Amino acid sequence: MLASNSGSLIRTKPPPLPAPRKPSRSRFGATRFACFDPGSRSGPCVTARHKLSLNLVRMEVLRRMGGGCYKNHHDKVLKVETDSGGEDFFDVSTGVSKPVAEHLVIMVNGIIGSPADWRYAAEQFVKKLPDKVIVHRSECNSSRLTFDGVDTMGERLAEEVLSVTRRWPEVRKISFVAHSLGGLVARYAIGRLYDYSSTLGSVDTSTTKNGFSEEQTEYSKQCLEQCYKAKIAGLEPINFITFATPHLGSRGHRQLPFLCGLPFLERRASQTAHIVAGRSGKHLFLTDNDDGKPPLLLRMVNDSDDFKFMSALRAFKRRVAYANANFDHMVGWRTSSIRRQHELPKSNLLVIDEKYPHIVYIEGGTADDIGNKASSVIGDQAIDLEEEMIRGLTQVPWERVDVSFHKSKQRYIAHSTIQVKTYWLNSDGADVVFHMIDNFLL
Repeated sequence: MLASNSGSLIRTKPPPLPAPRKPSRSRFGATRFACFDPGSRSGPCVTARHKLSLNLVRMEVLRRMGGGCYKNHHDKVLKVETDSGGEDFFDVSTGVSKPVAEHLVIMVNGIIGSPADWRYAAEQFVKKLPDKVIVHRSECNSSRLTFDGVDTMGERLAEEVLSVTRRWPEVRKISFVAHSLGGLVARYAIGRLYDYSSTLGSVDTSTTKNGFSEEQTEYSKQCLEQCYKAKIAGLEPINFITFATPHLGSRGHRQLPFLCGLPFLERRASQTAHIVAGRSGKHLFLTDNDDGKPPLLLRMVNDSDDFKFMSALRAFKRRVAYANANFDHMVGWRTSSIRRQHELPKSNLLVIDEKYPHIVYIEGGTADDIGNKASSVIGDQAIDLEEEMIRGLTQVPWERVDVSFHKSKQRYIAHSTIQVKTYWLNSDGADVVFHMIDNFLL
């Protein structure tokens, strides 16, 4: 008796082999081959050569699929394209190789995060809005790279966004969805990507005034106002959405909740944050002093010669701040919702919609809210850093959505649950993700 390469025993005089099975077609159209090993009791087997062929077929299928596909219960296929600049989610159930969607959604992770943090939300986006959006999960700032500082991370994100827009020349609109520190990074990036472009060529206004009537001149001005539009990376900005982002930093009282509001610990945290979180720690606690300039977060509530931070925010049709009202041990309620202490809703928060059981308070953002917020402050009192940032950021209206996981078993990890960082661990935050998608402006 002789031993074969596969480890089974083959008789010297084998009995007649049964007729070979016809090759069958796999679900991907590849041909499957099977043989029969007469010395094996397990029945059908695949020879080493056939195994190699199957592996090659599988590799080719995966290569063509660009990173994998995922099916939902409605048989919609979500395709993922990967490259050195992140992952793109889009729907291919229509049978076309490229999506027809014109809206690009950039998702940004928080500190020590990764693109995987937004996987669940990205999949739900494409499932609920097929042929509407292309979702890109940024990966230029992940793991320890999130310690490099808001400015450095913002520069990297801006470059990544530009590379994505070059890869998808069909897109016309752009939105940002960011978690935690990623919200500050996104605010910096849009300041870098902001431009005020025109769909017309340059117009000589002096010629217009001298060569046409007043009525024609007025018409030309209106036309120019309509044609000149603020753009982000050359695209029309629509939604700017943050989840548990410390817009006012972590320096204020109870802005870093796990310190329990103890003044001694809060002072020590401010002094040692750079040891734990590098330049990002300095930025969060407003202790950076680059070349004698004010703290970066303070500079980001105004425009400067090089960065149009507030003009970029103002360009978006919506700005939304989702905030944990309780049990978020990393980011305080005030800083994530851009409010003063007395502006926070009362503590007895109640569910307002059974469809979204963890959404407990919604404050719409209108232009009238800007004046009301400013008038709630005594004008003669000294303005601290937090107050100055609130005044700067509320130059534009914000929608505020307060979230509470008070009755959830996952409440102690609310900072991750609000974005469903890992579904099996943070699944209670799914309704918050659905609320964002259902109210997403296309």
